[in-house]
Amino acid sequence: MKTLLLDALQCRNKSRPPIWLMRQAGRYMPEYRALRAKHSFLEMCHQPELIAEITQLPIRAFGMDAAILFSDILVIPEALGVGLRFEDGVGPIIERPLNSAQDVAKLLSIDMHDRLNYVVDGIRLLKPTLNVPLIGFCGAPFTMASYMIEGGSSRDLRKTKQWMLSDPTSFHQLMDHLAECAIASLEMQIDAGVQAVQIFESWAGMLACAQLREFSFAYLDKIVKRIGTKVPVILFCRGASSLIPETIKMNPQGISIDWNADLAAVRQIVPPTMAIQGNLDPHVLCAPLHVVRKEAKRLLEEMRGHPGYIFNLGHGITPDVPVDAVKTLIECVQNH
Repeated sequence: MKTLLLDALQCRNKSRPPIWLMRQAGRYMPEYRALRAKHSFLEMCHQPELIAEITQLPIRAFGMDAAILFSDILVIPEALGVGLRFEDGVGPIIERPLNSAQDVAKLLSIDMHDRLNYVVDGIRLLKPTLNVPLIGFCGAPFTMASYMIEGGSSRDLRKTKQWMLSDPTSFHQLMDHLAECAIASLEMQIDAGVQAVQIFESWAGMLACAQLREFSFAYLDKIVKRIGTKVPVILFCRGASSLIPETIKMNPQGISIDWNADLAAVRQIVPPTMAIQGNLDPHVLCAPLHVVRKEAKRLLEEMRGHPGYIFNLGHGITPDVPVDAVKTLIECVQNH
C-alpha cells in the first residue's frame, strides 16, 4: 500500500508530497454522474455497495494517494431524526429544523449508532479493494448545527447566530451533543478501518474570532483530544486562516488550509511536527492547463522539503471542473 499520506501526517515523508482532493469523487466525473442518474444522492450515501464504488472512482481514474470515504457531513443530523433530503439546484433540506431548547433536549435521547451502520458496512466492503489509505470524516459541531437550525444552506447563518447569542446555554448543549455524535461516528469509522480522519468546519468564516473560540474551537478541541490518540486528525476550518495559531494549539496531526491563506507564510508558523495540507484555489482547475501546472508548481516550490506537506485544494472540487484539469494536476504533483 502507498503510505505517502500517512508518512506526511507523521512529518516523515522523504518522497514527493501526497495528493488527494476534497470532493474528489463528485459531479465533475462522468462515472459519478452516470451513477447519480440512477440513484438519489441519499441512496448513494446509504448503500454500502455504492459507498465503496464511488469512493474508488477517482482512485481508479486518477491514482490519488488517498481515498476519502464517500458520504456527507449531514448523515449525523439525519441519524438524529431531523429529516434530510437533497433537491437539485437547492442543496440539502432539513425537514424539521431546530427552533428551541426543547428541540435540543429531544435529540439527547436518540442513539445514532444503529442508524449509521451503512457507513461501517461501506468501509468494510471498500477496504480490501484499496491500495491507498482511507480517510474518514465528519462535520464539525457548529457546521452541523447551522444546517439543523437554518433548515439548509444559508448565506448569513442569521438564525444560528441569533440562537447562539441569545441563548448560549442551550446552544452549548447542542454543540456538546453534536461533538459526542461526531466522536462516535469517527470511532465507528476507525473501528471499520479508516486510517486518518478530517473534520470539516465549513462555516468557520461566518463567526467572529471570539465566537469561533467559544462555539467552534472548544468543541473541535474535544474531538481532537479523543480521536487523535487513535488515528491522525486533519482540521479544516474554512475562512479561519487568521486563527491558525489557535488551530495549532488544538494539536491536530494536520491542518488543512483554505485558499485565502499564503501557504509559505503558514509554513513559518506551523510547527515542523504538524502536517500542512492545501491550498490550491479550486477555480484554478477551470483555467487553461498551463495555468494549472504553474499554480501547482508554485505551491510545490513553496513547500519544497517539508516532510509533512499534503497537496490538496483550499476547498472542494466544483462540478464544472474538466477531467483533464484533474489529470494534469495529479500528474504535475506526482512527477514533482
